Amino acid sequence: MLTIDDFNSALESLQLGNKPAIAHASLRSFGMVQGGAETVLEALLASVSGLIMPAFTYKTLLTPEVGPPNNGLSYGRQRDLNRMAVPFQHTLAVDPLIGILAERLRHYPGVMRTAHPILSFVGVHVGDALVSQTLYNPFAPIGWLAGQDGWVLLLGVDHSVNTSIHYAEKQAGRRQFLRWALTGDRVVECPGFPGCSEGFEAIRPEVEHVTRRVKVGESFIVAIPIQPLLQAVEVRIKKDPLALLCQRDECERCDSIRSLSG
Repeated sequence: MLTIDDFNSALESLQLGNKPAIAHASLRSFGMVQGGAETVLEALLASVSGLIMPAFTYKTLLTPEVGPPNNGLSYGRQRDLNRMAVPFQHTLAVDPLIGILAERLRHYPGVMRTAHPILSFVGVHVGDALVSQTLYNPFAPIGWLAGQDGWVLLLGVDHSVNTSIHYAEKQAGRRQFLRWALTGDRVVECPGFPGCSEGFEAIRPEVEHVTRRVKVGESFIVAIPIQPLLQAVEVRIKKDPLALLCQRDECERCDSIRSLSG
């Protein structure tokens, strides 16, 4: 069984330089961990100057009957999901797709959470990053992290969940989408919604030379300095507007991007 000493030792070997980081994690990928998510969080917070995690809440999403064209969305087909939508509030649980670690961080002493009704972030000792987020610039905390020479930490996951790549996509000029969310007793338009991330692992070879990796239990912790990552994504997309898109049949967001780049 893994202990906090195992995670402390692994993170120390990555030499993160007491910089802030954004983390994405699959706790189960490591095997049995004594103390569970709290153990991993304690080790993370001891190794970085501040920690950010996505706290997205997809259950707030609503799909209208009609909307703007080329928006990566089929209108009028989600009536059942619309009936199950819940309004955003700061106490709303993080979507299970994001992982248990982010939900545990949401309860951590001193944590802050942004108010975006779909794409909120939680963090500790990163107040300036979190207050930078707006409805129109949901990934602004990533830009703040880049300004601090921060890190992206992938704990048992790959780049397909790497939120920072969405920020680089926007910086490279890639199309963003419009979505709608329930908040209180009204529906809010949320611009700047990102595309699909299932093709993001394709960026791995281009950042391998700056990537640090350490094995822990049955999986790995991977650390990538955020500035070279963002630069690599921007260069790749500007060179090839279709780079990092997924290959799934009928992916509406990737298909929308392809149609506009064709």
